[in-house]
Amino acid sequence: MSNIDISQAQRLDQRVIEVLPLISRSFAVKLIEQGKVTVNGEVATKAGYKLRLGDDVAVDYVEEEQPPIPFIDLPILYEDNDCMVIAKPLGLLTHSKGAFNPEPTVETFLRQHVAGMSGERAGIVHRLDRATSGVIICAKNPVALAWLQKQFSQRKVKKTYVAIVTGHLANEHAVIDMPIERNPKKPQTFRVGANGKSALTEYKVLESNDKLSLLELSPQTGRTHQLRVHLNHLGHPILGDTFYNGKPAERLFLHALTLEITLPSHERKVFSTPLPPEFAAIMKQDA
Repeated sequence: MSNIDISQAQRLDQRVIEVLPLISRSFAVKLIEQGKVTVNGEVATKAGYKLRLGDDVAVDYVEEEQPPIPFIDLPILYEDNDCMVIAKPLGLLTHSKGAFNPEPTVETFLRQHVAGMSGERAGIVHRLDRATSGVIICAKNPVALAWLQKQFSQRKVKKTYVAIVTGHLANEHAVIDMPIERNPKKPQTFRVGANGKSALTEYKVLESNDKLSLLELSPQTGRTHQLRVHLNHLGHPILGDTFYNGKPAERLFLHALTLEITLPSHERKVFSTPLPPEFAAIMKQDA
């Protein structure tokens, strides 16, 4: 049981992370929803509850008593002594943001394959959002990790995504050149802003109907939420991306289709995964 006094008003989930700095935000929310957190002795189940000056927060959590992280098996598209390419399913985190997170991730799956690395990002070269499916490459040793990450930082990796957005874009093929910055009014999101970092996204319209457009997206930079922010700014948010004004749907309609990269063996390869069937189904349904 951990306790801490409140010195300033803030959200309850933010305070829980301060009480237990090694847990992820999503795990903090789960603890709150499970009734494991009290404010002034009363159970609080709303992560967004606003604390007041002097409130006392207690968290009923003991690391040693937590169950082990469940094992998962993921589709392996390619594997050698240095790296592994995985088809990440929808809903799976790439890695935790804290040491203690009870849910499986790409990183927990990798633990049985990596050598000479540890921590919640061991072997993680790049990431896909939880709600994004598709190709992701991982390293199995520190030398391979450095080799692959250098290609991402030097923009030598070619990535192709497919997305479904609302409406019709003004041009069938264009490059979006708009800097991206963190949104100070909502820090967990990003926005187009003059003070942001350079961000380039090439897009092509593959198909469209009365309501939706199917796009091929080729990011030239790798900013957080880049594709989602750019398309939202154009007034064509990705279907299912309620984080960025998208129309609610069964999933975020964003899929990492292909990844072209030079392996530590110096062989240039292209990896791909099929487009999930719900993409074609929703385009036909809303035609």
